[in-house]
Amino acid sequence: MKKTIMMMLMMTLFITTFAQTKVYDESIDPFEQIDQAVAKAKIDGKYVICQLGGNWCPWCIKFAKFIKEDAEIDKVVNDNFVYIHVNYKSRKDELAQKVSKRLGNAGRFGFPVLVILNPDGSVLHIQNSSYLEEGLGYNKAKVLDFFSKWTPASVQG
Repeated sequence: MKKTIMMMLMMTLFITTFAQTKVYDESIDPFEQIDQAVAKAKIDGKYVICQLGGNWCPWCIKFAKFIKEDAEIDKVVNDNFVYIHVNYKSRKDELAQKVSKRLGNAGRFGFPVLVILNPDGSVLHIQNSSYLEEGLGYNKAKVLDFFSKWTPASVQG
C-alpha cells in the first residue's frame, strides 16, 4: 500500500513539474526558426544548437531546465551558441520528418537530440543526449564537456 501511494505521489509530482513547462513553441515554422538562428549565428560568430524534441518529452524539458539552471553551463552556451528548441511532433508527422532530415536525420537518436550547425547552416555534429545522462538526470561534467568541445574556438582550433 505504501509503495502504491509513494508511486502515485511521484507520478503526480513528475506530471505537475513537466506538464506545466513548455520550452518548444509549437506555433512557429521550424525551418524559419532554424534559418533565423543560422543568420544570427553568422553575425555573432557562433554556432547553432538545435535541441530537437517536444513539450511531450519529459527528458527534453529536463535538459532545457538543466542547462538554464546551471550558471557555468548557461554561460558556455550563451557565449558560443544560438540555442533553439525545434519542435518535433511525431514520427508520423510529415513536417517533423522534413525537419529531422534537414538536421541530418537526427530524430533517429531519440529525444532530445542536439544538432550543432555551423554559421552556413551545415550539420557539424549530432549528439545523442543519452550519453549525457546520469541516473534520472544529466551529468554536469559530461554536458559541460560536450558544449566546451563544440564551441567555435574549439572546433576551429
